[in-house]
Amino acid sequence: MSDTDFKAAPMQLEEARYSYRNSQQISSQTGLIGYLRADMGTNGNEFWSTWNDYRKDLKTDDFKSEFDDVINSFREKGQFLSDRQTLSQFCDDSQNALEFGERYGAGRDYGVRVNSQDYAYLMRLNPHKGEYNLYCYCYRKDWLDHHLELARRGIRFINPHYKELFRIPDGDHIRISYPDGSHKDRTCRYIDDSHVEVDNNLYHICEFAEIMEGNGNKVIPLRSSLPEQCYIYVQTENKIGIVKKGESGYYKTDILESNEIKSHSEAEAFVDEINEKLNVTPAQRKAMMAGSMFGWQTPAADPKSYDDNGQALKPKHKDRER
Repeated sequence: MSDTDFKAAPMQLEEARYSYRNSQQISSQTGLIGYLRADMGTNGNEFWSTWNDYRKDLKTDDFKSEFDDVINSFREKGQFLSDRQTLSQFCDDSQNALEFGERYGAGRDYGVRVNSQDYAYLMRLNPHKGEYNLYCYCYRKDWLDHHLELARRGIRFINPHYKELFRIPDGDHIRISYPDGSHKDRTCRYIDDSHVEVDNNLYHICEFAEIMEGNGNKVIPLRSSLPEQCYIYVQTENKIGIVKKGESGYYKTDILESNEIKSHSEAEAFVDEINEKLNVTPAQRKAMMAGSMFGWQTPAADPKSYDDNGQALKPKHKDRER
């Protein structure tokens, strides 16, 4: 492959977490070869780099030769690794790179993916002086893509009798509530259909269920597709309230006292207006209401259960044999 054949495309959000360090289990499954870390020096025109091995058995001569070509091609004049100013301009254009935002890098990191026939290069870019400007994680492309495909199934949480309770996307969080009333939120990673990492601890999903039940713990999903909070109209009390993700019930507000609410439709329209300003969709509001009332593990607490207008979607049933 010639230098001119290397193309950088915006990273997909599901790929972004693989441009950071992962556990040994995930790194092995995805075919991580190693990663390059570089900064452009005080004046922004240099390129000081270090390489960190992960799988020396995958670092073949063909890979090393190609990797040099990839990095050098994007260091040419006018390319985004040529200097810090060009990198900053590249990142400012949303068509060039994925902005990670608060979920990954508080808006300071951007991601691109470069593919060759056999390898995938996930580049995390940061155009700010005083920070590393590049992390490039190098993978066997077929291994990484296979893992990503499987991970899209989501992470299953079951009870000790293998009844599925809920699923969350790879990288989402759960909340574990303890008998003393305290709780902790944990990050979960997909390993395979029967195994999960919970804050870097590896479990079989049945083992995790047995531990939770044995300790009297309760587990609920904290779906990233839900906002941290939203406003609702509580018709039974004729009040405007606030629902917080992962919590039961609602918080009362002094917004529109009951004597100021003239009709149900007026209150609903008012709540929709407030939520729209907070970028909360009708589907998210309905899911938040359902979670606070019926439990966050229920399908009704997932925005995917509603259309764009917040109307419940009919569940899909398999056709019965006639």
